[in-house]
Amino acid sequence: MPPRGIPRKSAPPVTITDQISALPDQMLHHVLSFLPVQAAVRTCVLARRWRHLWKSTTGLRIVGLDEDKYVKVQDIRKFMNHLLVLHERTHLGTVEIKFDHYDDDGDVRYVNLWTRFAMMCKVRALTLHILDDGYLALDDLPLVSRHLGTLDLQSVALRKSLLDFASCPALKDLKMNDCEINADRISSRSLKHLSITFCRSDSDCRVRISAPGLVSLKLEDFIGMTPSLEDMGLLEAACVNLGNGCKDVCLNYDSGVFCGANDYTFRFHKRSGTLPCI
Repeated sequence: MPPRGIPRKSAPPVTITDQISALPDQMLHHVLSFLPVQAAVRTCVLARRWRHLWKSTTGLRIVGLDEDKYVKVQDIRKFMNHLLVLHERTHLGTVEIKFDHYDDDGDVRYVNLWTRFAMMCKVRALTLHILDDGYLALDDLPLVSRHLGTLDLQSVALRKSLLDFASCPALKDLKMNDCEINADRISSRSLKHLSITFCRSDSDCRVRISAPGLVSLKLEDFIGMTPSLEDMGLLEAACVNLGNGCKDVCLNYDSGVFCGANDYTFRFHKRSGTLPCI
């Protein structure tokens, strides 16, 4: 016990940064994966221990630093050139690529490069959302991954090879929103959940969907000829809303008799085993 009159030494205050720094590296890698990649890299100035942590994050969010502002691919191209060189080739749990605008073929090449980098790092969940008018064309190359389980696409143009998921045996969840489908077939033996919303196909042939393991299906507002659904013996629930862009007509149209109150929407439940019009 210190003598009277001698002030006690107070313990130095523990800052939030110190508390976070006490976490193991593996947990910090996970925490950094929730930040935009620019912000994750900036943590290298916090302390010596943080200098290289960003190189081994378990996820990449390739988005604008201020997510409320209009973001262009060109704004981050130079930064990503350096990041792809310096980032460790660790397994990635998630990769999220989101932009409002792309300018030219150069931007398209960069987005395709970032997508292939994600696949090379054995990403498990890949999101690619382009919010610009039109469709960003992805390379007509098959995705090859034993790890990819979730693929979420928006406003991209998809061609034949990319929609053959034979080389993605772990793929379970596929979402396509406002995409252009330039292929005659979507196939996956492992797929469990499929959502196709506000997509289009200008082909004169129907897009065939071959997913024998599918459990749930959502097909809404498809523009073009309605996709053909092949054997789906495990299907438990489905919602099909063809929308006004559908190029098909009811088989009873010539007789003036339609098959329900709503000529576009159907729901399926395995319990009843029926596909009634509603």
